[in-house]
Amino acid sequence: LYGGSDKNMTTRIEIDHRAARTGAERHPEKAHRPDNPIQRKPAWIRVKAPTHPIYHETRALMREKKLVTVCEEAACPNIGECWSQRHATMMIMGDTCTRACAFCNVKTGLPEPLDADEPRRVAEAVAKMGLAHVVITSVDRDDLTDGGAQHFVEVIGAIRIDAKPDVFKHNLETVPRLYLKIRPGARYYASLRLLERVKERDPAQFTKSGLMVGLGETKEEVMQVMDDMRSAGVDFLTVGQYLQPTRKHAAIDRFWTPEEFAALEAIARAKGFLMVS
Repeated sequence: LYGGSDKNMTTRIEIDHRAARTGAERHPEKAHRPDNPIQRKPAWIRVKAPTHPIYHETRALMREKKLVTVCEEAACPNIGECWSQRHATMMIMGDTCTRACAFCNVKTGLPEPLDADEPRRVAEAVAKMGLAHVVITSVDRDDLTDGGAQHFVEVIGAIRIDAKPDVFKHNLETVPRLYLKIRPGARYYASLRLLERVKERDPAQFTKSGLMVGLGETKEEVMQVMDDMRSAGVDFLTVGQYLQPTRKHAAIDRFWTPEEFAALEAIARAKGFLMVS
């Protein structure tokens, strides 16, 4: 999430197609799976508990507006750093996802009906934080005929009238070989085709995708995914370390080192990605 406080700027919007309790009631489909031990994190990815006053201001605003954030639902370890800069990724259409990915901490089950007032509250929060760029993500809503597309339009329209995002993001998440195990509710080439279709509809539209490492993939497989993304016209890439939310989630295969991430960044830039993080 990139933000700013220049009030003369029009808020830019990034859509991401893909907050923190744990337990069997949160992930009923994982309740009877064998436990996977949670590994101790290496020094380079440990974070301190958030204490900054702006963090608490951001948290209070999310509660005031009754908004859900992926920062909390996905138990993101970077929440302290981001919220201390008033950067919060709002997750619309509820806190319950209809998918059951092996890596994700978001609650799964049957979602509540859409909240028609949510677009207004999201827009008010964006305005109060003075954001020039905001990331809006959502749970999967396979129960809705349009998957929630119209609700996205209404949220963007409430923020800035023009219902078109500056960046359209859809994460591939992992390499094709691991999809059945890690992302069983999705299909690699369907996700890739979605990103490609966005470019076909509007070649000027920036597209972005993300990939996790540490699930058992090889460097060569990661490089192949980069090539697939570029073939689909993807402009921006994020690569991050997978962190296991609970013992019932997919196990960490290994922690990639900062040097390995630097090497991936160099490779990605050489392949033509405009932004890499």
